[in-house]
Amino acid sequence: MTTKNLTKYFNEMYADNGEVREIYDTYTRWLKELPTGTLERRNAEAELLFRRLGITFAVYGETSGTERMIPFDIVPRIFGAAEWQRLERGLKQRVTALNAFLHDIYHDQEIIKAGVISAHQVLDNEMYRPEMQGVDLPNQVYAHIAGIDLVRVAENDFYVLEDNLRTPSGVSYMLENRRTMMRLFPDLFVSHSIKPVEHYPQMLLNTLREAAPPNVSDPVIVVMTPGSYNSAYFEHAFLASQMGVELVEGQDMFVHQKKVYMHTTEGPQQVHVIYRRVDDDFIDPRVFRSDSSLGVPGLMEAYCSGNVALANGVGTGVADDKSTYLFVPDMIRFYLGEEPLLSNVPTWRLSEPEELKYVLANLPELVVKEVQGSGGYGMLVGPASTKEEIKAYKQRILAEPAKFIAQPTLALSGCPTLVESGIAPRHVDLRPFVLSGKEVRLVAGGLTRVALSEGSLVVNSSQGGGTKDTWVLED
Repeated sequence: MTTKNLTKYFNEMYADNGEVREIYDTYTRWLKELPTGTLERRNAEAELLFRRLGITFAVYGETSGTERMIPFDIVPRIFGAAEWQRLERGLKQRVTALNAFLHDIYHDQEIIKAGVISAHQVLDNEMYRPEMQGVDLPNQVYAHIAGIDLVRVAENDFYVLEDNLRTPSGVSYMLENRRTMMRLFPDLFVSHSIKPVEHYPQMLLNTLREAAPPNVSDPVIVVMTPGSYNSAYFEHAFLASQMGVELVEGQDMFVHQKKVYMHTTEGPQQVHVIYRRVDDDFIDPRVFRSDSSLGVPGLMEAYCSGNVALANGVGTGVADDKSTYLFVPDMIRFYLGEEPLLSNVPTWRLSEPEELKYVLANLPELVVKEVQGSGGYGMLVGPASTKEEIKAYKQRILAEPAKFIAQPTLALSGCPTLVESGIAPRHVDLRPFVLSGKEVRLVAGGLTRVALSEGSLVVNSSQGGGTKDTWVLED
């Protein structure tokens, strides 16, 4: 895929008149005083640190190996306190509505009865789990950990690109990015008053404790991983270590009398909360895929009996389906009686004949995504694609239109990034991590992903994008 600049975009460091924006003022003054070559040397140190930590990710299409390091950019992305407060309110509102939607569709289905969303959209969705119908979860929370992808197109203009409610990843990179920056540039943390993110593991642990079955005062919590060959295994091990809980695989647990136990050197120990990084299809071979060796036979029975909690809950995939995404603003109005604080990207549903006709006629200008896709796979970025790629993708759409949505190509904001020629803007997005327990909470910041190739809009780590530290300044 080739890349090119698409249109004028918002530069987060410089205003249109060339002046440095206020939030970057202290940083740019520090930058100007740096001896030549300092950033390049610190960048090499950062790469060495990440290599020692083993921070890797599987990259689609990589021929030199199955994994490589995630590139880390040492120029931070900076937000002001007021703009972050606006984002935080919008994120909390959105995730609250999404959890209300998930509880509703597995109970009374009021939103369907009201005609806000069709029964077909929900009940025929391949991620809808009828096994969850009528199952009550603590605090009525299904998506305990949500990664909400945001893009910026103007100074105070953010869009939600997608909602990740199944097994969102990337928070370990947010934490390691901050640790690395504090180690390499301690003077910057003296000259800037930056809100912390280091307490995220404790916040996550508290959220998981709040998800425990009723009457369990001191729950045993584990992180369930598919194993060391999973592309996000570093994160699974990292979070388990940071929370001080066990990292387990399916084979380390068993179910007895509708309760989950893990094997320990001192004998079986009951497990009350499982932060699972295994998809629905693989968690219980008795209920879902019978060929799964990653799950625990009988886990769903224990879960539906209320003896163990799963985070995130089974069946959350209905709400992060890209065709359901269109209805989130309506969910906010329906469940909360409020207007959305964060806007969706305008989206065409290809299951609708007129919308399909428009999209097919304008593929070179649009972005097309699979409704169940993730990680940037299976998408078409029209302005950055060849005629042959567009022609091939059109055939895929015509074969199964309902499996796709389309959006305009947004001019993602540009953030200062260290590249071979020096510091230059590169397109970025942001994934804040929103935690839902007895209350909705999040740390000030998130994972900024950056498209390292000039003009590229694909920021996903799984396709070669990098990451950078995200600073939220105190008032």
